[in-house]
Amino acid sequence: MIHRRGRNLQECGVMNVITIEDYKSTYWPKLDGAIDQLLTQSPGDYIPISYEQIYSCVYKCVCQQHSEQMYSDLIKKITNHLERVSKELQASPPELYIERFNLALGQYMGALQSIVPLFIYMNKFYIETKLNRDLKDDLIKLFTEHVAEKHIYSLMPLLLEAQSTPFQITPSTMANIVKGLYTLRPEWVQMAPALFSKFIPNILPPAMESELQQYAAQDQKLQRDLLQNGFARGDQSRKRAGEELAYSVHIRTNFS
Repeated sequence: MIHRRGRNLQECGVMNVITIEDYKSTYWPKLDGAIDQLLTQSPGDYIPISYEQIYSCVYKCVCQQHSEQMYSDLIKKITNHLERVSKELQASPPELYIERFNLALGQYMGALQSIVPLFIYMNKFYIETKLNRDLKDDLIKLFTEHVAEKHIYSLMPLLLEAQSTPFQITPSTMANIVKGLYTLRPEWVQMAPALFSKFIPNILPPAMESELQQYAAQDQKLQRDLLQNGFARGDQSRKRAGEELAYSVHIRTNFS
């Protein structure tokens, strides 16, 4: 765990000047390498980086007014990583698609547990104060936009199929993905209410609990419709048509 050491930005005045050239040639490469390792680590891996060194690096760059450049570089770095992840998922065979999505989601969320604290000063003195946002929210949004949104209409039919096929995937994998999708975009519940309600308590109005069987039938219909419309086994080519189909299937369902 990374602890704050009572520093404040008043200390910045005693630092040597860090030019933009210094930032690009010395400071950002250290951050870039550390981020690479954190994004690609597996659970339980030992990462041979000095968290204190990286934390100090970020602190000095914030003090020297390089927050905007550092934030831009961080977003670009992670965006490029997620685009590669998305392409790898798209090339996955159907029997590995769910497991690989689960791995990508878990690996990324695990990386954020280290990346966000490392950039705590940039978050506090730039993102929160000047952009009125939060770093963790921004980084989760990147995964939503560059991975989850691109795969949701291929992933959902496979999840529904797996739900009806015992032992196809483990309950923990199903739970991780469903809860993760709900965290990324709660409105995706509308695509498969019965599936989501199995893993997330109280997402359906109490008066509609008796309609779970109807929801299950809708989920099955959605699965058949998506598969018939070109979404079998990771097909991304008809995503927009699938979006219209998925929401037309459920737009009649009243969640109020």
